[in-house]
Parts: sequence; C-alpha cells; structure tokens
Amino acid sequence: MYRRDLPEFTSRLGTVPAILAILWLPVHVFGLPWILVRVFGIRDDVQINFITYVIGAVFMLVIGFRFLRRDFDAVCDRPGRVFLQVLGCYAAMMLMNMAVSGILMLFVDEAENPNNAAVMDLVSVQSNKMSVIAIFLAPFVEEMIFRAGVFGTIRQKSRLAAYLVSIALFSVYHVWGYALDDPMSWLYLLQYLPASWLLCRCYEYCDSIWGSLAFHMLTNYISLQALSLAEELL
Repeated sequence: MYRRDLPEFTSRLGTVPAILAILWLPVHVFGLPWILVRVFGIRDDVQINFITYVIGAVFMLVIGFRFLRRDFDAVCDRPGRVFLQVLGCYAAMMLMNMAVSGILMLFVDEAENPNNAAVMDLVSVQSNKMSVIAIFLAPFVEEMIFRAGVFGTIRQKSRLAAYLVSIALFSVYHVWGYALDDPMSWLYLLQYLPASWLLCRCYEYCDSIWGSLAFHMLTNYISLQALSLAEELL
C-alpha cells in the first residue's frame, strides 16, 4: 500500500549486488570474526572489529560502486530535501528515544544500553580506530546491508514488509550478542526501533542511500561524543 504523498522511490542496488549485500551479514557477524580469531589468532576486539568493517566496506564499495555513484547524483539533484530529511529524522529520533528510555526505566534500574557500554570500553582502549569504525565504517556497511540490500529489495514488493524486516534485523543485530548472555538485554531492542524506522524513512524519502548514510553517521558521531562526555563526568 502506497500513500499518494510519498516521493517516487527509484533507488535500486540491483538484484545480484543486493543478494551479495544481504549474504554478507552472516559473513560479517560470524564468518570474518571466526577466521580472524581461529586462523590468524587475533584476540584484540578493536582489531577484529576494525578489520571486519574495513573488509566489509571494501566489499560493499566493489559490489555497489555504480549504485553509490547513481544515488549520489540523486543527492546533488535535491540537496535541500536530503538536508531537511536528515535533520528532521534526527530530531524525531531524539524525541522518540526519550520516550523509549522512560519505558525502559519501568523494567530496568538503569537504561544503559550494553552495546553502548561495550563501544565505550573499546573507545577507552583505542579511541581513534573505534571512532573511525563508529562514524564511518559501521554506517556504510550497515546501510548497504539493511537499507540498500534488505529494505530496497523488499520494498519493490511490499513497503510494509520492507520496513518491518529491515527494522527487525537492524535492531536484533545490535543486541543479540548481549541477549544470549542476559535475556533482559532483549528489552534494549526498543532503543533501536526509532533509529531503525527513521533510517528506512530517510532512505525512502531522500530516494538515496546517501541520505540514510548521512543520518546514520551524524547519529553515531553525536552519540559517541555524548557518551565520551558522560564518561568524563562520571
């Protein structure tokens, strides 16, 4: 079902690149880390994350170069729309996050996201590499998988299904590792629902992966700065 006020959505990664992008998810989550640990004996979590995301970014660049170039032209054609969408989505996310934090406080004493805590632990060890991962590499790889790959492919058939599947996968991706050890961590899925939905919306309304990528990078940059400041004040 499509609303009449929706802009035309023409962004397409392409069938083969989209399949490759989606199939990269298990490689990114399980395959590469396993190889780096078991084959190369790397135990440093920052190093594992950095290498995994660098390889993922190169892979996405190779399979999606034409798509990225084409979508960048779309941004150049309507920079004002993209700028307003990114800022609007970020403002909406902040408001929604406050509401979600209030709900979480009903179930847990402190609404401290375990993923954020893990990131800050790694930042304290190697801040430069973790900043590159959080601000540049992770947004690029994740947007190519969850928005260009999952959302863009499914949206051709069903807009609702595209939102639901992309939101679910992106949210689970960020908490499943912690939830295996502590089932209460599944509650933190709620914290990723606003960003997951708004990233899809930003991609759709900008009609360019660069819109959601800019939003994702902005979100991670500000979050990293805020978490760093909070650590200093504690």
